[in-house]
Amino acid sequence: MVQLRKDNAQGSVYNMVGFQTHLRFPEQKRVFSMIPALKNAEYLRYGVMHRNTFLDSPRLLDRYYRVRGNERLMFAGQITGVEGYVESTASGCLAALELARRLEGKAPANFPQETAMGALALYISNQSVVNFQPMNINFGLIPQLDRRVKGKRNKNAEISRRALEALDKLEL
Repeated sequence: MVQLRKDNAQGSVYNMVGFQTHLRFPEQKRVFSMIPALKNAEYLRYGVMHRNTFLDSPRLLDRYYRVRGNERLMFAGQITGVEGYVESTASGCLAALELARRLEGKAPANFPQETAMGALALYISNQSVVNFQPMNINFGLIPQLDRRVKGKRNKNAEISRRALEALDKLEL
């Protein structure tokens, strides 16, 4: 049995669950291609060994990584359902920024969904998510552009430019 987990907001990319392995990447492709349904699969990345324990964040946490109903209690890092070192650091940065602003009597900083930090925070706190699974930041969590841009590299550069513009408008 192979379980696939949605790996972007649109459901166009999937992750194989429970296939942590010590196999090298070319061997993973060879072995997984032996599964009839995966014979012609396109692999965006390969698996590595890890253990993943995480909260049911959409029901427990808000977009500032605070516990709903007890905002003095905060979480950050992999336990929140973000995957990756950069993502874990970003969640800690946002939680720390929120705490510092609260102690100064300021309103929280709302990182927009067009930014990586905002998109990830909104993903882990989205109460409409039914079967929450951890996720790395990816362009699938960030709203698409309102126009077509030719070429993946150009499109991603334009999405990144838009994020920087959104950050410039953010009052910290």
